[in-house]
Amino acid sequence: MSFVTREEAFAFNCGNDSLVGILHLPAGDEVPPGNAGASDTGVVIVVGGPQYRAGSHRQFVHLARGLAAAGHSVLRFDVRGMGDSQGEMRNFEQITPDIGAAVDALCSRRPQLSKLVLWGLCDGASAVLLYLHERRDPRITGLALANPWVRSVEGLAKTHLKHYYLQRLTERSFWIKLVRGGIRWRAAKDLAGNVRTATQKGGSSRDGRTLTFPQCMADAWGRFDGEILLMFSEHDFVAKEFIEHSSSQADWKQAMAHPRLKRHTLAGADHTFSTPDSKSLAAGCTVDWLASSKAAPAANTPASGVAGSK
Repeated sequence: MSFVTREEAFAFNCGNDSLVGILHLPAGDEVPPGNAGASDTGVVIVVGGPQYRAGSHRQFVHLARGLAAAGHSVLRFDVRGMGDSQGEMRNFEQITPDIGAAVDALCSRRPQLSKLVLWGLCDGASAVLLYLHERRDPRITGLALANPWVRSVEGLAKTHLKHYYLQRLTERSFWIKLVRGGIRWRAAKDLAGNVRTATQKGGSSRDGRTLTFPQCMADAWGRFDGEILLMFSEHDFVAKEFIEHSSSQADWKQAMAHPRLKRHTLAGADHTFSTPDSKSLAAGCTVDWLASSKAAPAANTPASGVAGSK
């Protein structure tokens, strides 16, 4: 079923700053015969940075409209310091208050919603998990995460070794170039540097020291008892880096065994879904997951009173 939709711009507060959001809604009873079958699920899109609420190639506009057409209420917004929102710019590790304010705003404007999903791309996906690590918001029943960001110096080096250098070693052109002296000393030096970095022992433990942000992400993931959709773009190093990291770290191996995790690889997609086909794949995958999701209704937790104003 495809619903007639409408869009509303409004402002809401995060501390002393005013944030701007766009709410995408099924049009409701004002459009005959009405949207009686509209979903009870709301989605808050957390934009990866530094971007504003439309996203690269207007990817989040496309996503929000696709989800609203499927009957869901969707909020995309500018975090502090981005787009039309007030305040100083912050990185993804510092936007927990922004995400909380957006969730409050959606709950305030759509109190009939019984399920809430956070949708994030790249460090937006990381910020979603850091939000849950810090707040453990009982209203959140689902997570849709695309190409999560877990980058470290060691992780990037391992990814380059596996997905670039090892591939080059299997190519005939590489060996011809090597025999003919076409491989520059700089390239050989870069390879040696990647090997050294990738084999370094790194990361903090859980013996009282401060956790790294990927460890905080894994902790939140493991404790979350709702539904999780994990999407990988086929042609994306950030996705490959996440796969590499999650398969080599004990906390992530445990997290990836989550009983309500669904994984999808989006064929032909790049990091930001830059083509119409890849944008449709991401939106369609999310719509299908929401339709089949069995996430329990959110706890009857009232919003914090942050009401949006047009």
